[in-house]
Amino acid sequence: MKLDELKPLEALLTADFRQIEPRLQALDKHLILRTYLDGYTLGEIDTKIWQALRGNRAAVSFIKRGSLANLARWFQFIEDNHPEIQAEIKAKDAAAKAKVAAASKAGASYALALQDAEKGVVTRFLPEPSGYLHIGHAKAALLSDFFAHQAYKGTLRLRLDDTNPSKEKQEYQDAIIEDLALMGIKPDIVSYTSDYFDYLYDMCIRLIKEGHAYADDTDQETMRDERFKGIASKRRDMSIEETLRIFEEMKQGSQEGLQYCIRAKLSVDNPNKAMRDPVIYRCNVEVPHHRTGTKWKMYPMYDFACPVVDSYEGVTHALRATEYTDRNPQYQWFLDTLKLRQVHMWDFARMNFIRTFLSKRKLAKLVDTGKVWGWDDPRMPTVRGVRRRGMTIPALRDFILKQGPSRNVVTMDWTNFWASNKKEIDPIAPRHTAILQKDIVKVTITGAEAPASPFTTEKPKHPKNKDIGTKKVAFASELLLDQADAKSFKDGEEVTLMAWGNAFVRQIAGGDPIPSLTCELNLQGDVKSTEKKITWLAAQGQNLVPAELWDFDYLITKDVLQEEDNMEDFLTPVTETMDDAWCDEAAATLKKDDIIQLERRGYYRVDKGLNDWKDGEEGPKGKRLVLFCIPTGKTGPK
Repeated sequence: MKLDELKPLEALLTADFRQIEPRLQALDKHLILRTYLDGYTLGEIDTKIWQALRGNRAAVSFIKRGSLANLARWFQFIEDNHPEIQAEIKAKDAAAKAKVAAASKAGASYALALQDAEKGVVTRFLPEPSGYLHIGHAKAALLSDFFAHQAYKGTLRLRLDDTNPSKEKQEYQDAIIEDLALMGIKPDIVSYTSDYFDYLYDMCIRLIKEGHAYADDTDQETMRDERFKGIASKRRDMSIEETLRIFEEMKQGSQEGLQYCIRAKLSVDNPNKAMRDPVIYRCNVEVPHHRTGTKWKMYPMYDFACPVVDSYEGVTHALRATEYTDRNPQYQWFLDTLKLRQVHMWDFARMNFIRTFLSKRKLAKLVDTGKVWGWDDPRMPTVRGVRRRGMTIPALRDFILKQGPSRNVVTMDWTNFWASNKKEIDPIAPRHTAILQKDIVKVTITGAEAPASPFTTEKPKHPKNKDIGTKKVAFASELLLDQADAKSFKDGEEVTLMAWGNAFVRQIAGGDPIPSLTCELNLQGDVKSTEKKITWLAAQGQNLVPAELWDFDYLITKDVLQEEDNMEDFLTPVTETMDDAWCDEAAATLKKDDIIQLERRGYYRVDKGLNDWKDGEEGPKGKRLVLFCIPTGKTGPK
């Protein structure tokens, strides 16, 4: 090779392997009797060509295999003897590794080597605004965000797939955008499939005119049966002219048009049933579209709109769950048939949890039938539901990203999910005390060290984190205890009153439940020697705060709900419990979304503080704290 042939190679060696293979062979031939490409020392041409090859993963992999012996010898020689030209490349490698380290630290691998990433990366998150985001959607959103904004300096598009006005609402659309913002996901561009209804209409016209689609008025049940058995529709050979005429009738929403749908002509009996003439347009005149009103009487189906708009919007890499794997050939068929710009696909496993379903249809049914309080019910696996239960956004992001983009489908226990949250909240959750009102036990404190009158002392809100601040703790000669603790006592037993000191149990009043008992204070006692550490509240010297302590169970009784299972047969009869309690006076300042730990009870999220009630909303019980128990991962959510 001559010098003027070597100089342009640097720019040409960044292409894909099929394009650069002939040039690699030419370099190999050129190096038969040479140590360097040009001259007898390392020069500009050797440096630039080596760096270009080193930056092309496909090229490096091929060279290292050694089938081009001279090129492999030269490449290794430069790498071993000229570290001075490798600093920039090593810095890029280190930066790339650092980008994925946070997400890979728990074993998840993000080393996907996205195809053609050097040409730019544009990912998209494509939710349908027919419900609130659940944690399965959160994974899709976070992975798309990760590859667009962290692994690569790319672009993340949010496209609301609003093609079914019967299921979609402005409420859901707004909630999706809000939930993404809460998760720290900031799309660079927001669009709607409805923005492209005219374009999709034109693309469908093209399919029809080119003989790739037909109108079909087969009833739904028969069509499903024919597709399953691999039987061609009686309308499959409809003429192009007739199909165009009916498509126009569908557009007008005429009586004739409403009887038809448009099907793409892929295959009748392909083993992959997703390839059997899918429906790509259907009529809907019952509900106005929440953005376009009554302009359109027919709407594109997801399977058609998704690849067409992905390509049109400039998406380079479409990440979606493995449940769509069978549809990938269909996606590719639309791109190829319409001669559209190619989009790379990557499938990842959706998150599945025991005793949980993520079907929006089933979740909507729970909401509509009143089985739960709404989409943000703490029993729901929606982003808002788990947040209302007490999941923090940092823990949610961390847990999902640790799962990685693997294709391995597994059903997880909730244990790790909530354990990751405990790591976030334990160091910062203020400690408070709650005593159940039911069968509450009155305690009289005696002894030389018993307070003559109530007093308060400043105590840290967190035993290991002074930055959380302090609170006033009341001490008095009359205390309140839980019935369960009182029933565990023996006369004369020494116990520890937490945050105060030891005391001897002296008199336990008869009766069940136990109404009262007496304790003799022994502040000189060794707190390490006692078996029982008891929470308590002073009955004097403070204004106790009424509270409701809520806990929740799984919505269903079966670990994995099968497709043929009737959901109603496996609904848990009782999924929530509530206990009235008294809390220490310092809890009066708590507000909605605060997270606390009630000593010996667990972690709780404040659903309502005393000042969060609207006028008259509190009812006959009066203003009170409403606290939701947060699972910790020891047993998963109850």
